[in-house]
Amino acid sequence: MIQKILNPRNLLFSISIIICIFIITGDAISETDPLPSWNDRSVKNYIIKFVETVTNPESNDFVKPEDRIATFDNDGNLWIEQPLYTQLAFAIDRVKAMAPDHPEWKTTEPYKAILEGNYSSLDKKDLLEIIATTHSGMTTEDFELIASAWFKTSKHPKYKRSYSELIYKPMVELLEYLRANGFKTYIVSGGGIDFMRPVTQELYGIPPEQVVGTSVVTKYELRDGKPVLIKMPEIFFIDDKEGKPIGIQKFIGKRPIFASGNSDGDYEMLLWTTTGPGKRFGLLLHHDDAEREYSYDRKSHIGKLDKALDAAGKNKWVVIIMKNDWKTIFPYEN
Repeated sequence: MIQKILNPRNLLFSISIIICIFIITGDAISETDPLPSWNDRSVKNYIIKFVETVTNPESNDFVKPEDRIATFDNDGNLWIEQPLYTQLAFAIDRVKAMAPDHPEWKTTEPYKAILEGNYSSLDKKDLLEIIATTHSGMTTEDFELIASAWFKTSKHPKYKRSYSELIYKPMVELLEYLRANGFKTYIVSGGGIDFMRPVTQELYGIPPEQVVGTSVVTKYELRDGKPVLIKMPEIFFIDDKEGKPIGIQKFIGKRPIFASGNSDGDYEMLLWTTTGPGKRFGLLLHHDDAEREYSYDRKSHIGKLDKALDAAGKNKWVVIIMKNDWKTIFPYEN
């Protein structure tokens, strides 16, 4: 028997079978990993354990599918927000394109700063004003075309890639994993709702009706006998900080059991989500990877993470340490 096994032909056949087994089982193992871009650390394990618990009918913490609501901030949580908010980069390009028709902007802030390239002084308040100006006076359909075209042609100053490529692959996997387990995933962001909606289906698998964001006043008009919706230069609703729980209640109608954010602007959403009854999950992304992305938190004027980071331990929010918890950051890295 030993001689038969040691026969070169038999030995080669046996090795081939063993290799095939390893390949097959290896593929099976990789297919069972719902979050392959995440390192096997506690954060990944906490997420999987939570999902398995609330979807197990035998568990005391079982949550019915219709109540499995998960909300995600967008800026700095699903896509990049440094060195400028993505929508601010879009608004800056709009200001430059519109500037010839507005000579007064050369001496009026924040337009003066933009035209002079002084972007570091811009904050969320400036963004809201610029949005009200550059996103208005057109139909919702025209704005969607402009925003969609910008995503295809824009280039990030650091990565020299379109902003649509600078989404976080681990978070996209998380969205897909939650949906595969009966969750309904929503974006709840301080960003403009009309700016995000044209691309969220393609980028994240989230349809436009599941996007909650800051919005401007919209007016119904008849143009050439056809009804249109015109975006006005007035802010209608700010979906940030305390506005996030209000927006969730107003537009979703249910308190989430899972919420994910990355800044103090998400504090109220995380707190409102995790203090409800039953099993709940709060997830906080901490940007600490200056080599692969950016490192910022308490003193950053964009995506400031101070109050929420201090509150994480007390409220049992799980904190993602980007440098340690993510194998890859962007989809194009693989």
